[in-house]
Amino acid sequence: MNQDRNFNQLFVPPSERDRYQGMLNAPVILVEYGNYQSLQFREMHQLIQAIQQDFNTGLTEKNSICVVFRHFIEHSIYPQAQKAAQAAEAAAAQGQFWQMHEMLLTHQEALGNGYLVEYANHLGLDIYKFLQDISKQVHVDRINQDIESGQQSGVVTAPALFINGIRYCSGVARRRHRWDMEQLMAAIIAASNEVL
Repeated sequence: MNQDRNFNQLFVPPSERDRYQGMLNAPVILVEYGNYQSLQFREMHQLIQAIQQDFNTGLTEKNSICVVFRHFIEHSIYPQAQKAAQAAEAAAAQGQFWQMHEMLLTHQEALGNGYLVEYANHLGLDIYKFLQDISKQVHVDRINQDIESGQQSGVVTAPALFINGIRYCSGVARRRHRWDMEQLMAAIIAASNEVL
């Protein structure tokens, strides 16, 4: 029983090492595990973006929510996700992680090598450095650390979401239905109220 409980908790807490938007000391910290080929991850991420925007423009205090992204790749299901993750990290090395992140999610159907270079060019990245990082697999260890941290927290498939360190289980996880905005918002509000 204790082991099950631990698999509902985030094993590796968010830190400066992570890719995040917001403040790491925010009252609500969402940790997303996903990859750029998963349609369900894109759907979840879009909901979280909408919620994040509501939190930052609504009546709540600015910086009351922090969103952390970690890679979680299932190579047999998502064959292009690893290369896309490397592209995101190569863009991060040039200060453009979130821009590439959004580009890759917007263009999930086009993650081949030529498209990745096109996206890097569109973002104004140094293409030589970008390609060198990918070909030398400079960022693979970081990606693997994300995957390992997910596995330690009981993640077996993407997407997975943790709210303040506790695994959020939606209807998607149970019945493979769409992510529900109201349920997710209610869970985030409940988590923020627990902090107060």
